[in-house]
Amino acid sequence: MPGIATRMMPIDLALPPAATEAGARMLAAYVAAAGAGDVVASTNADDRGAWAIAIEEMLAAGGGDLGQVEDQVRRRVDEMGTSFRLAGESEERQWPLSPLPLLIGETEWSDIASAVAQRAELSERLLADIYGGQRLMTGGILPASVLTGSPHYLRPMVGIAPVGGHYLHVYAADLGRGPDGEWRVLADHARSPAGSGYALENRLAMSHVLGGIARRINVARLAGFFNDLRAGIAASCQRADPRIALLTPGRFNQSYAEQAHLARYLGLLLVEGADLAAQDDRLYLRTIEGMKRVDALWQRMDARFLDPLTLDPRSGIGVPGLVDAMAQGNSVVANFPGAAVLEAPLWGAFMPALARRLLGEELRLPNIATWWCGQPVEADYVIDNLDSLVMSSAFGVLPEGLSNEGQLGSQLDRDAHSRLEQQIALRPQDYIAQEVVRLSTMPVAEAGALVPRPFTLRVFAARDGRGQWSVMPGGFARIGPVSDVRATSIGVGTRSVDVIVHGDQSVAPVSLMRADGTAEIRRNPGTLPSRVADNLFWLGRYIERGESVLALVRAGIGGALVGDGMASAPASTAARIAARLVNDEATLLSVDAPFPDILASALDDAAAPSSVASLLASARSIGAGSRERLAPDFWQLLDAPFPRKGLFQQKNIVLKARFAAFAGLASEHMGRTAGWRFHDLGRRIERAVALCRLIAAFGDDSASAEDLLTLLELCDVQIMYRQRYSTGLALLPTRDLVGLDPYNPRSVAFQVLAIRDHLAALPRLRDDGMDEPQQAAAIALAARVTTLSAAAMNAGVCYDLSHQLLLLSDLINRRFFLRGRETLRAAGLTLA
Repeated sequence: MPGIATRMMPIDLALPPAATEAGARMLAAYVAAAGAGDVVASTNADDRGAWAIAIEEMLAAGGGDLGQVEDQVRRRVDEMGTSFRLAGESEERQWPLSPLPLLIGETEWSDIASAVAQRAELSERLLADIYGGQRLMTGGILPASVLTGSPHYLRPMVGIAPVGGHYLHVYAADLGRGPDGEWRVLADHARSPAGSGYALENRLAMSHVLGGIARRINVARLAGFFNDLRAGIAASCQRADPRIALLTPGRFNQSYAEQAHLARYLGLLLVEGADLAAQDDRLYLRTIEGMKRVDALWQRMDARFLDPLTLDPRSGIGVPGLVDAMAQGNSVVANFPGAAVLEAPLWGAFMPALARRLLGEELRLPNIATWWCGQPVEADYVIDNLDSLVMSSAFGVLPEGLSNEGQLGSQLDRDAHSRLEQQIALRPQDYIAQEVVRLSTMPVAEAGALVPRPFTLRVFAARDGRGQWSVMPGGFARIGPVSDVRATSIGVGTRSVDVIVHGDQSVAPVSLMRADGTAEIRRNPGTLPSRVADNLFWLGRYIERGESVLALVRAGIGGALVGDGMASAPASTAARIAARLVNDEATLLSVDAPFPDILASALDDAAAPSSVASLLASARSIGAGSRERLAPDFWQLLDAPFPRKGLFQQKNIVLKARFAAFAGLASEHMGRTAGWRFHDLGRRIERAVALCRLIAAFGDDSASAEDLLTLLELCDVQIMYRQRYSTGLALLPTRDLVGLDPYNPRSVAFQVLAIRDHLAALPRLRDDGMDEPQQAAAIALAARVTTLSAAAMNAGVCYDLSHQLLLLSDLINRRFFLRGRETLRAAGLTLA
């Protein structure tokens, strides 16, 4: 077994007697209630001991209370940001992880792993024939309709040889365990198998909660599998140090959170179709440094949408010219576009015979017995035995006569039964029938008790650097509400559990570190895609704008409590605050509306474009598109719900703390890379614009003492002013402090100088030594601000400065944030 050393070490059962007794009682009670087909009830004595340890560890983690350990797991999942999205939903749901893992002994697992590797190799041989010589079809071994009837058969890919020689790099099989203990293959996943990232996150969460279980039952580690996966893709590339990207459909994909986690864990670039461009039959990534060569894509999308020129012209998320780059041998795409043809359920009817023909072997794990109605004998059998079979689509597209996939024939009424027979007679190739397979159960913590629930298991295989199949020692199991194979996807009422492979031997440490512990030292953080730079820039702007609006609301509250905690600033100052909030679109109310209503609207009116609530929602939306670049704590803050309940001042306090946390995390936890510079650029530009407008609103020639005090409060420099000026408030010193003092981090000058320095440090595309437009504009703006006097910094100058800052923002946008329809060879852009 990979990851398991040869030194023997018996299972450690040493626990305090009370804990052991409690676990033993719970285990005995569960076995008595579960029934003979349960994985615990039917296991041998040695494996029963491993289950006892798992239950003991779970009880210890929750202090004897299963409800507490369930809460711990939920908190850990929330901290990690593990989530998923149901089809048709816009909001993500928390990943539903149950605390007790599925345990599989090493001996049993060895048989499963070899069978999955065999299945993966069989799928590889099939794809090589389907998109190569097609001898199975021309030789009459397979009917042509098994391909022509599939929406996932991509005719343009026929004859294109994959770079590196492999059609499949990643494969997964859904397995079901029957009550008799026999495992069967329920489904094949050859397109872009989802779930390996969730399996990893399950393990990370459970190792945090059940920390002692790995040592006590010798748990096989997962890192070796991911090492092999990355090495296998790299081995197919033409360069020794290839650039590999994970291609995602985008943040609204159901498993986007998993894709972001995998990209971060494996050190891959997470890219979307708009980030890429094909030029001269090579694939490039749009970055802040120009066009950078991409050697391989691990694609996680419907292959029909990969290339609108060759495949589906309606695709708006693909890369025009990608297939040409593949055909010329310049781009590795894992898995090969069109591999999804093997996911059609009808293949279950052919796999046993194909294994004998292509591998010279019997299948090591049986399929669900499958009858494809495209063959006359099988169609007759299905009609005669309809009441005892499960009816499904042959190609994954629901045909006439079926209201859902996996429809039990016995549940059809007479009319439905007749209609289905008629449809099968008209288009028999669209239908399959399968035997009814009952699933074994496993213990699940539910409402403070262990209860038996049916499960399915997804197992993953990946090619390693030598081209051999490596099987993940685990996977992820899904707990369903029904006892048959229809419970095969995560949805409402379904949960997941970690899958542990355990043995009698100690497990050697395995990680993503190189075997010799060495690597080439690098201080360059790597390639920054233009889209990510764009997202980080606007994330900074939205957060800073939200903080600025919140400061206005807090200034409007004033000191004396009124009603639910709101108060009113002096009338003249309140009018300026209201005007600023209305002009900034923080509220849809007019300046004549009651002042408390304006403040409340600016805080949490989601319809107002620049209310605090809207700006935080925009920040979250943008952050979700670059989640792999954000620390978990930062994403958790972005994802936190807006405080809708509580007194007005309480909500202000919560939000102020949140904005302070954003600033602290960016300041202390983001590496000083180009990504950080763009995030900070966004904040600096937004803050400078806001400061200019605040000086114009509260520091004009007619400003009162209350106005100047409000300006100092909005800029958070009251203490600094008092320490510097003991004679009281004055207009010009206030303007100088918040406008022109380069040592005040809340002044316009400080922001402009920081912007200039950031742009000077970012990559240039010109090689003539001349400043690029955004750099020249920043230098000119810095020169202007540093030579201004406080007396000259009137409202007109402030508004002009804010306008120049926004023009500078446009220059940054045009230079760094490359768009998908732009000419690739724009002036200075390099291809490397």
